Amino acid sequence: MDNTPLLNRLHHTASASLILLILLCVLWELVLAPLRPGGSWMVIKALPLLAPLAGTLRRNVYTMQWASMMILMYFTEGVVRAWSERGPSQWLAFAEITLSLLYFLSAIFFLRPYKREAKRLTQQAIQKAAENHEH
Repeated sequence: MDNTPLLNRLHHTASASLILLILLCVLWELVLAPLRPGGSWMVIKALPLLAPLAGTLRRNVYTMQWASMMILMYFTEGVVRAWSERGPSQWLAFAEITLSLLYFLSAIFFLRPYKREAKRLTQQAIQKAAENHEH
C-alpha cells in the first residue's frame, strides 16, 4: 500500500492519540484527579493500551483493526464519567472521549484502503477458482 500523505497523517494521528490516551489515563488516576488522594488502582486501565502501541507505531493492519474496537471501551468509560462526574474528572473524561474517537476514526480511515485491496484480491481469487473449476 502506498504511503500517501493522507495515510501518513491518519497513521500519525492514530499513534499520537494512543500515546496521549495512555498518558492521560496514567496522569488522571495518579495525579490530576485520582479517585483517592495519592492515586488509585484505576491507573491499571492504561495497561491494555500498551498492547497495541508497538503494532500501531509499525502500521500493523491487524493490530490497528482490533485496537480500533478495543478503544471503544475507553470511549464508553469517558462517556460514563463525563455524565456522572463533575470538576476536573469531567473534563478529563471529555479528553478521553476525544482521544479515543480520534484513534478510532483515524485507524478506521487508515485501514480503509487495505480492506478494499483485501476485498479486491479475494474477489480475484474466487473468480480465478471459478474459471479453473469450469475447465
